[in-house]
Amino acid sequence: MKKQELTLSFNIYDSLESLNKTDVNLIEKARLSTEIAYAPYSHFHVGATALLKNGEILSGTNQENASFPVGICAERVLLSIIGQLFPNEPIDTIAISYHDFNNTISNKPISPCGMCRQAIHEYEIRTGNPIRLLLTGMEGEVYEISGAESLLPLSFKGETLKK
Repeated sequence: MKKQELTLSFNIYDSLESLNKTDVNLIEKARLSTEIAYAPYSHFHVGATALLKNGEILSGTNQENASFPVGICAERVLLSIIGQLFPNEPIDTIAISYHDFNNTISNKPISPCGMCRQAIHEYEIRTGNPIRLLLTGMEGEVYEISGAESLLPLSFKGETLKK
């Protein structure tokens, strides 16, 4: 038997004041986009904003449905928008934020669900470019992750499907 260890290293910023203007802008857009999320059932509004390598900035929000499995997360909405408007364009950074209307305080960084981690990592593979993630709430700390693969180290990869 062999033992293998996986570690996650990331930066934690106390507030937006520690970040550069570009990152602050992305986070503010992600926070603002939570206002237009469609989450009438959970009241958990998520916004994701991406800076593409070509300089474009796009946002997506979660979209719920009364049939809960039919909803889609903000991160995958965002990736779909990017894939349609800018096919195969590398993403530099994605900022993700949330507002939980069941709780007046949204001050802890949010992390993508497993399905979104897989989708973001697949986009990294597709474009050959790691995607930097900025994870936050409406206030408080910001987590900076160097790439989605570090959130999903044993990810399922397309090469597994090849004979």
